Amino acid sequence: MFKIASLSARRLSRRPGFPVTVRPTRSDVVVARSIARNTAPAPELVARALTWGADEKVLLALAAVGWLASRGCATPLRRAGNHALLVTVAASLLPHGLKLVFEQTRPDRRTVIGHVHGVPISGKREDAFPSGHALHMGALASGASALPAGPRRAFLALAAALSLTRIVIMAHWASDVVAGFALGAVLERALRLWTGYPNGVSTEDDHANS
Repeated sequence: MFKIASLSARRLSRRPGFPVTVRPTRSDVVVARSIARNTAPAPELVARALTWGADEKVLLALAAVGWLASRGCATPLRRAGNHALLVTVAASLLPHGLKLVFEQTRPDRRTVIGHVHGVPISGKREDAFPSGHALHMGALASGASALPAGPRRAFLALAAALSLTRIVIMAHWASDVVAGFALGAVLERALRLWTGYPNGVSTEDDHANS
């Protein structure tokens, strides 16, 4: 009886626990080392300032203001306001939940030369995966698909640029940003089923330019 209990305890101890450790890929390490060696205080300062554009607190405030402004508008704008607020709230909560399940050391905690060249220290040490900033930007880029071609491309470029700042300041590995961006896009599309936000890609400007 004792032997059976002992074997069961050993098997349980071998089961993977939480949080799950995520390790950077070889490409992640190459990119991070290149940034650490070639960056400088000035570009790091600029990237650090720009990355606030994807911060959840800033986006929540903007979404709340947009929602309030849409209350007196026509139904499509009210629906867009509802959708934007819901997506922003969900995109703020999801990364916090995922970071309870996964842990990964940020690249800025694994460099000395990077800090010499101006790389700042970002957030909690083990909260690299996924990038919450990139998740917000993926949701923004996905939501912009309902806009005409001009604004759609502008939002996509903005979302990509702000996501890349997370790699430049070494707050996240490149794969964390890619994963976050993809999760944000999936989240935004899933929430369309609830909010009724327009599906598909607008072709309004595409027809005008053809």
